[in-house]
Amino acid sequence: MSQENSSGRRGRVLIGKVGLDGHDRGAKVVARALRDAGFEVIYTGLHQTPDMLVNAAIQEDVDLIGISILSGAHNHLIPRVLQLLKERDASDIAVFVGGIIPESDLPGLKAAGVVDVFTPGAASLEAIAQRVRDVLAARGVGLVGPPA
Repeated sequence: MSQENSSGRRGRVLIGKVGLDGHDRGAKVVARALRDAGFEVIYTGLHQTPDMLVNAAIQEDVDLIGISILSGAHNHLIPRVLQLLKERDASDIAVFVGGIIPESDLPGLKAAGVVDVFTPGAASLEAIAQRVRDVLAARGVGLVGPPA
């Protein structure tokens, strides 16, 4: 089902892996699930720096960035991504995070501006797609059509 905004463009999501983490199976699974839910998905691949990820997000004119991180560097890399978005006048791009993140770190990430954090086994792919729909709708992207 197509997830188009009021301009007729499908919601665009960039999925990326920041840092030295070399495992991308989860990122690819989420990317495919979001694509199957009707979003346009851009996957940046492994070993992205925060600068590379933000540059790609701006260049691709995405509505949301999904960051997969398993390395334990989330408290350093995620705030840097958010800072770069702000510095480049792209704070309208929402950010969600998935991966191995201790429960005690979730409030800090959300306080920094992350719209949601998905840890392994805590949410189904359908729930992640629905949350993406909800976040984009709340930000005025105005997705149309019933949930996938």
